[in-house]
Amino acid sequence: MNYLEFEKPLAEIEGKAAELRAMARANPEADVGKEAEALDRKAQQLLADLYRNLSPWRKCQVARHPDRPHCRDYVEALFTEYTPLAGDRNFADDQAIMGGLARFRDRPVVVIGQEKGSDTKSRIERNFGMARPEGYRKAIRLMDLAHRFKLPVVTLVDTPGAYPGKGAEERGQAEAIARSTQKCLEIGVPLVSIVIGEGGSGGAVALATANRVLMLEHSVYSVISPEGCASILWKDAEKMREAAEALRLTSQDLLKLGVIDAIIPEPVGGAQRDRQATIDAVGKSLAQILDKLAKMSGKALIDDRRRKFLDLGRKGLAA
Repeated sequence: MNYLEFEKPLAEIEGKAAELRAMARANPEADVGKEAEALDRKAQQLLADLYRNLSPWRKCQVARHPDRPHCRDYVEALFTEYTPLAGDRNFADDQAIMGGLARFRDRPVVVIGQEKGSDTKSRIERNFGMARPEGYRKAIRLMDLAHRFKLPVVTLVDTPGAYPGKGAEERGQAEAIARSTQKCLEIGVPLVSIVIGEGGSGGAVALATANRVLMLEHSVYSVISPEGCASILWKDAEKMREAAEALRLTSQDLLKLGVIDAIIPEPVGGAQRDRQATIDAVGKSLAQILDKLAKMSGKALIDDRRRKFLDLGRKGLAA
C-alpha cells in the first residue's frame, strides 16, 4: 500500500498491526491476536475520519494515487471482446489514449480512455496519460466509427492535461483538442464520460463533452491543475492548496454547479482500497445511463448534448 502524506498516522497503525501478525506467524505461541484486532479497528475508524471531509487539495492527492484503478483496469474488468484500434491514420499511434471496439454487458460499444500506466516503464510509454495531437485524432477516428455503425461511446477520463511539448504544439495540439470536442458534439449516438481520476484542462474536455458526465467520488475535474493555477496567479506553485479551494474541482462542487450529472461513490479510503468494488460501481452506473440514453434518437442525443453544455453557465450562476 502506498500511503499519501495525510495518511501517515494510518500507516503507522497498520504497520504495527502487520508487525504483530508477522510476530505471531514466527512464534505461534505469542498471543497478539487481540492487540492486532484492536489496531485494525482503530485504523478503520481513523480511515473513515480522514476521508469523511477531505479538503480539495487532499482530493487531488487521492485522485492521483498510483494504486487507483486506471483505464486499462476498467476496460479489462467491464468490457469483453475488446479489440484495440491504433493510430490516427496520419502521424502515429499515441499510447496515452487507448480505445477500440468492445462489448459492455453484451452491448456493442466503442470505448476510449486515457491511460497513465502502472509502473515506470508503462508510465513513460503512456506519457503519464498526457496525450499528443495524434491521440486526440485517434479518438476522433473512433468516434466517427461509432457514429457510422450506431455504437454508444464510453470515455474514461484520467489525465493531468494534454501534453504541452514542442512537438505536440508543432503538430497542432490545440486544433486536435478542439476538433475532438467538436466531434463529441456531432455524433448521433449515446456518449457517456466517466472521470476516474484527474480530469485536467482541455485534454479532458476533448473526451468529456458527453450526454452524461459522471465522476468518481474522489476524482477531480478542472480547467487547470492547482499547481498550474498557483504558478499563474501567485507565481508560487506552493500555493496549490489555496488554488484547489478556489477552483471548485471536486465532484461535490461540480455536481452543484451542474458541470457533471452524477457522483459514483468510492469505498472508504478511496478507490485504491477496494479496486474491484469501485470498478463494479462504475459498471452499474454506466449500465443504467446507457439504458436510458438508448431510448433516444440520434437527433435527440445531439440536441441533448448541445443543450447540456449551453446551459452550464446558467445553472452555475444559479448555484
